[in-house]
Amino acid sequence: MPKKFKGGNPKAEAAKARKEEAKVEKAAKAEREKEDAYWRSLEEEDKHAMKKGQRKAEREQKRLEASERKAANAELLKAEEAKTKGKERAEKVTRASIARARDDEKATAAAAKKKEEAERPIEENPNRLVADYVTKEGIVEARSIDEAVAALSVDEGGASDMHPEKRVRAAYAVFEARELDRLKAENPSLRLSQLKQMLRKMWAKSPDNPLNG
Repeated sequence: MPKKFKGGNPKAEAAKARKEEAKVEKAAKAEREKEDAYWRSLEEEDKHAMKKGQRKAEREQKRLEASERKAANAELLKAEEAKTKGKERAEKVTRASIARARDDEKATAAAAKKKEEAERPIEENPNRLVADYVTKEGIVEARSIDEAVAALSVDEGGASDMHPEKRVRAAYAVFEARELDRLKAENPSLRLSQLKQMLRKMWAKSPDNPLNG
């Protein structure tokens, strides 16, 4: 009959110990895996939260930038409107200044003209001057060629030979009758007195004037 050992089978004890150790190791491994999975999930959540926060921050940044651009554009528009209004006001002021300057210029010119007219010496009546000249020179006025020829014919009767001034009167009568109509046609806006003044000046230089002979 085999002898029983009081302490048990060492091999069986060793196998049992290894089994227990493997079980503990398996449980520890499962716990580690569980813990790793937990931390990985936390990391994923953190990453997701970080991305979400980043996206939110980016949206907020874009919103701020858009708001700043809008405000800058509004300020620029306001400045442009102020500049335009300022230019319009300046143009209005300039136009008003020009209008006032023109009015002042017209008023000054009118005042100067009025003063000049007031200080201008009174001229003698040209009709009277012509009449005095005709009387002084003894000129016979003729209003037509026939009257001039008649006056010249009278002088040619013999009296003019003794009085040269009568020849002058007769010659002027012919000169006036010939030139007056031409002057009227060339100067329709002039008065008769002005035309006769022109005739007097022409007569003074005319070869028809006996005094120029």
